[in-house]
Amino acid sequence: MFSLLYGLWQYMFRRDEYFVLILGLDNAGKSTFLETTQMQFNKNYRGLPLDKVTTTVGLNIGKIDTGRIRLMFWDLGGQEELQALWDKYYAESHGLIYVVDSSDKERLTESRLAFDMMLSSEALDGVPLLVLANKQDLQDVLNMSEIKAEFNQSSRSIGKRDCHIQPVSALTGQGVNEGIDWLVECVQRNSYRRPPHTKEIS
Repeated sequence: MFSLLYGLWQYMFRRDEYFVLILGLDNAGKSTFLETTQMQFNKNYRGLPLDKVTTTVGLNIGKIDTGRIRLMFWDLGGQEELQALWDKYYAESHGLIYVVDSSDKERLTESRLAFDMMLSSEALDGVPLLVLANKQDLQDVLNMSEIKAEFNQSSRSIGKRDCHIQPVSALTGQGVNEGIDWLVECVQRNSYRRPPHTKEIS
């Protein structure tokens, strides 16, 4: 009887919490994506106006609640000297979001090489991966087939994990909800490998 009541209490008053890394080169739109995500999922969220978001130097933290799931985001700076800090967060992460600047054709290969370096860490084995082709609202950007062709070179590093490439505009919100919905489903499905933290609903 006690175990039944305890299970009911957990269901009613506790929430599964997953940590998600947001990575990518500098100026890819990671922080804008985080702000837009919080605006769209958190009804009373009052963040920065999107035109005031600046390049991350260090770490931005955010969160959203969807159903009984909480996603905690760590948005890390993408400058070359800051990429060396990314691996400090790998072991605690349940999901990865990698943001690609679709308007920066000259740095596409550089972005893919940083992506490869990230996935070379054993600490990320099996972690679900959402690749966002950002800035799709702009004119004359890389299309999805061009981005997929570049990142298909990383198929061995990606392995058998859940992986999805989503066209988005962090500025307009296009594709953001679809990407987050996909990631929520995947981190839950992967919880037998990386169990969530459990927190009381507040």
